[in-house]
Amino acid sequence: MCPRNIGERVKPIRFVGSSLDDISAFPADAKLKLGHALRIVQSGERAPNEKPLHGDLSGVSEITADAESGNTYRSVYTVKLEPFVFVLHCFEKKAKKGIATPKKELDLIRRRLKVAKEIYREIQEARA
Repeated sequence: MCPRNIGERVKPIRFVGSSLDDISAFPADAKLKLGHALRIVQSGERAPNEKPLHGDLSGVSEITADAESGNTYRSVYTVKLEPFVFVLHCFEKKAKKGIATPKKELDLIRRRLKVAKEIYREIQEARA
């Protein structure tokens, strides 16, 4: 799946916390896959490797990328704070069992979602 038209307006992306540094440290193939998926999200589409989170993280989604090394990398974002794409967390999946996102990572995502909402509120107040 590719972004719509190159000339169409894309949503600005905001990285919260260390998410930009974290994704920058990933292997090149994982960065390329996650970057491409985020570009699709910025164009208003759903990335093919995206899955929504549930419960109190409704409106937050996760994209995954498998690297040639066999490791899996994830980027978690929200688009519910229009017009932005807030990247909340980027991490390597290290869980020993299952595909569920570890509690430690979910807790960090919750904290960063609160930060994203505050940043969004400040942007809205500055525009008013």
